Amino acid sequence: MATKSLKAKGNDLAVSNKQLEILNGGIFADGELPYFKDQIAKIGHFPLRPKKLEILQINVGYMCNQVCEHCHVDAGPDRKEIMTRETMQLCLEVIKNTGAHTLDLTGGAPEMNPDFRWFVEEAAKAGIKDFIVRSNLTIIRANKKYHDLPDFFKKHNVHVISSMPHYTRGKTDKQRGDGVFDKSIKALQELNERGYGLPGSDLRLDLVYNPSGAYLPGDQAAMEKDFKKALKEDFGIQFHNLFAITNLPIARFLDYLIASENYEDYMYALVEAYNPSAVANVMCTNTISISWDGWLYDCDFNQMLDLKVASKVKHIKDYNEDILNDRNIIISQHCYGCTAGAGSSCQGTVA
Repeated sequence: MATKSLKAKGNDLAVSNKQLEILNGGIFADGELPYFKDQIAKIGHFPLRPKKLEILQINVGYMCNQVCEHCHVDAGPDRKEIMTRETMQLCLEVIKNTGAHTLDLTGGAPEMNPDFRWFVEEAAKAGIKDFIVRSNLTIIRANKKYHDLPDFFKKHNVHVISSMPHYTRGKTDKQRGDGVFDKSIKALQELNERGYGLPGSDLRLDLVYNPSGAYLPGDQAAMEKDFKKALKEDFGIQFHNLFAITNLPIARFLDYLIASENYEDYMYALVEAYNPSAVANVMCTNTISISWDGWLYDCDFNQMLDLKVASKVKHIKDYNEDILNDRNIIISQHCYGCTAGAGSSCQGTVA
């Protein structure tokens, strides 16, 4: 398991330009595999354009209590990038006036931002229909100051979406570190005790599955059945939905692919699994991603590659939804990950 972020280790891939150089070169530059833009041009989707904005996804900081092997954010305890209250205030003004119905808070571990609770309390007053916090679960058990998070989430009717690589200890700890599985199970049980994830409950609890190796996720519905059966039988845990998300070849997962000599095979697998019917519903078409320092991106993945929106409005301080909706979405070869098989987004499959 990694113990430091790529940035802390001085790894070349901590620089977004180096990642883009790899994604745009090699087997794509040589013509072995088609560029993503050429694939979507065949079905009349180039340039890719946004639809009605539905989701504001805000990354409140890259700090995290874990250093997961697949992390596309390259998050970790050594990452100090944190959204300030001043930037949160700008976000709140947008939240009050947006046509989007979903607010999606992410990180790192978003709960580690010192103003996280204040932001949730203020944003909860803005009338968002679906208020998501993406929790790694272990943060709930990481420190006494986080132990009451299940109660805090319940108070504000937060929709909790939690990372859970597998329903077995071995596969989970391999991807996320020793002890992560047991802490995750404890956190899920505590959420269940508050009513989260139970049949008929309005307290939504969903899990996210990412493959632990250089392969694509299986059928989401079938995996959900397996997860529900295993977690209920072994630990008495219940949840609502499982989202299967393809690992995109950026940041730490890209580093893993290269180090394990799986990069080319993985890109071949993504391209071969390309599904044209998934293109119309990829998350960048209904989402704006906001970084910890207020810059705007088409999606969370573009944020990590520092591919800011192709609009004269590039920062939250200048936010204008009408202008943003009239833009072309920036794409590269990592986008194959969102259109492979049944497609992949932060809300699971799209096709």
